Amino acid sequence: MFGFLLNQMKARKVLPQISDTERQALEAGAVWIDGGFFSGSPDFKKILAEAYNKLPAEEQAFLDGPVEELCRMVDRYQIGRTKRMPEEILDFIRKSGMMGFLIPKQYGGKQFSTLGISTILAKLGPVSATVATFVVIPSSLGAAELIIHYGTQEQKDHYLPRLAAGEYIPCFGLTEPTAGSDAASIKAEGVVFKDTDGELKLRLNFRKRYITLAPIANLATIACRLHDPHKLLGCGEDVGITCVLVHQGTPGFSNGDHHDPIGDPFYNGPLLGKDVVVPVRNIVGGAAGAGQGWRMLMEQLAGGRMVSLPAGAVGGAKSVAAVAGPYSMVRQQFNIPIGRMEGVEEKVGKIAALTYMIDGARIFGCSAVDAGVQPPVVSAVMKAYTTDIARELVTDGMDVFSGSGVMQGPNNILGMGYKSAPVGITVEGANIMTRTLMVFGQGAIRCHPYALKVVEGVEKNDVALFRNNLLGWIGHFLLNIGRGWVRYLTRGHSFGAPVGGPTAKYYRRLGWSAARFAVLTDLAMFTIGGKLKVRGKLTGRFADVLAWQILATGALRRWEAEGRKQEDLPLLHYAVQYALGRVQEAFAGIYANFGGGLLGFWLRTVGALLLRANPVGHAPSDRLSHQAALAIQSPSEQYHRLTRDVFLPADESLGAGRLLKAFRLGHEAAPVLARIHAAQKAGQLPRGSAEELAQVAANQGIIVAEDAALVRKALAARLEAIEVDVFTPEQYFATAAADGALQLGPAPMKRVANA
Repeated sequence: MFGFLLNQMKARKVLPQISDTERQALEAGAVWIDGGFFSGSPDFKKILAEAYNKLPAEEQAFLDGPVEELCRMVDRYQIGRTKRMPEEILDFIRKSGMMGFLIPKQYGGKQFSTLGISTILAKLGPVSATVATFVVIPSSLGAAELIIHYGTQEQKDHYLPRLAAGEYIPCFGLTEPTAGSDAASIKAEGVVFKDTDGELKLRLNFRKRYITLAPIANLATIACRLHDPHKLLGCGEDVGITCVLVHQGTPGFSNGDHHDPIGDPFYNGPLLGKDVVVPVRNIVGGAAGAGQGWRMLMEQLAGGRMVSLPAGAVGGAKSVAAVAGPYSMVRQQFNIPIGRMEGVEEKVGKIAALTYMIDGARIFGCSAVDAGVQPPVVSAVMKAYTTDIARELVTDGMDVFSGSGVMQGPNNILGMGYKSAPVGITVEGANIMTRTLMVFGQGAIRCHPYALKVVEGVEKNDVALFRNNLLGWIGHFLLNIGRGWVRYLTRGHSFGAPVGGPTAKYYRRLGWSAARFAVLTDLAMFTIGGKLKVRGKLTGRFADVLAWQILATGALRRWEAEGRKQEDLPLLHYAVQYALGRVQEAFAGIYANFGGGLLGFWLRTVGALLLRANPVGHAPSDRLSHQAALAIQSPSEQYHRLTRDVFLPADESLGAGRLLKAFRLGHEAAPVLARIHAAQKAGQLPRGSAEELAQVAANQGIIVAEDAALVRKALAARLEAIEVDVFTPEQYFATAAADGALQLGPAPMKRVANA
């Protein structure tokens, strides 16, 4: 019977078809907390025991020392106008070792933790993309990481010390005009041949684009499809995707032209190769690495997506929180801070709470990678959803800043980050594809306790493997149906919670939603099967359910790890309630769009009614939004803790520096202004602006002269902080002319000959 069923499932393509490249992606990395949600019963006791690290003292000192010093060297406005990386800044990056964070100390690198690298990138990103990419690219997928894990000893000895010292400026060439999110379809070609000197070599032809640091890189890692027509490597004719090291100056290799990325400028451009000849030893891993490129990329991206893009997103969100709260209190209309107006307060509260959540998820995820876990599904969630959230929060921040946000110049605080937000959404896999294909598409197969083995049984015609796992899957499905109904009727109380107190209800709700998610996942795989790949709208909603459960878990893990700080409870409540509201919204979308037939009809009608009658979550209340906003509306210990490791300029005459000065002085003057307001209510002072009545109040002895001086100082700082840049016609049009005449060529870089 099971043999017949196996053949029918294969003939009807009931289960998803898995290509070789997809299989390598599925086999890369490990299942982490995502597995619990696919099983329908996450083990929160175990999850809360997972590592949630702090920076080692050495890395914290580096962050507070050289990284802080680098940030102070940057004139973002000037770099934005010229689009050039100042040579003195690049020299500082090299000499301080910032290009060697990944590299073991024995080769001259820093060998920092994943969390340390992430935190440094989060601090640098909002300061200047131009500068940050010189640290991001050497610290992400590329020459150093691949050589560390797969390189020959000769490659390690030659390249790693030079990469750590910044002699090599690396870039990684994967994307092509016809191979973007579908990176496995690259057309770059390498052909193995024996040269006249008897040495085995590769002839490469490629056209890459969107490559960060390409214009000034002197070492490129090129992903290509390698062919060996004479089987000289002993791997057959079609060797497969291979990573090859190509040096600047190699005949036929061209780099130096620029793309012009939106927003904050950074070096990015094409790589072109026409009959580029390199020795076989330039394959990462030597001859043994031939055909192993896709496996290398998938294994490193399994954890690597947790680092650079989430770091940039979280750093951006924290930077927005660091200024949006202060601006909402410094800027006044109708004689009150705009942050006391509910429309503005709603934005500020959301910024504070979601920043709290995604920073917690970032630290939790990086701690897992440092513990040896490479979780590709959670990494994909972090990449796609933190960058989307950061884009949403910077938009909210721009709404708070209003006119001050849209007037460009040296004093504009958020404009460049706002313009740059699409970059994070796009790179390392566009978020649309990551959400609709990777998060749920990969997760449903690799994280499910039985699905992958059932697929393997069908592919291998292994009836025993198929039978045992199909029966297990059916039992698992029926168990989750029972769990789902019981948890629905008890609103999660039957699931329990690993902790008591005000957060216990959230664990129960997540256990409840996980059971429903598992049942719906099985129903989708049973009834839609192989067609799920083309149902991107539906799989995107499944991805939303999974992602918001994981992000909520990150917030809960943070609260426990930081000692259950009571002042952070409003942030936690808002974040988890917001996440559960998004889970509920995604479930509603799944029910409404699951498909036809009796099951689809039941979900659209009875199921949807039951879903609305007993929701797993809802949006946070207005009262909670108010409490969350307060966290970043005064220069309290909580404000400084939430914005820790954000670069805040010491210069109090420009941009964020002058805003924070006004924020601090306004807070110091608040008790004095309260006494003036009280005197006005008592009829001792006339109506009007309390700030402008300070001297009158001092003259009447209501406040002392020092208090009046403080109020005047705070008023002057406030008025200065809300000013925007003004240019004379000569300055304005000179700036435009200068921008039109920019020379985009790279500064001369040291070249290193072929190894």
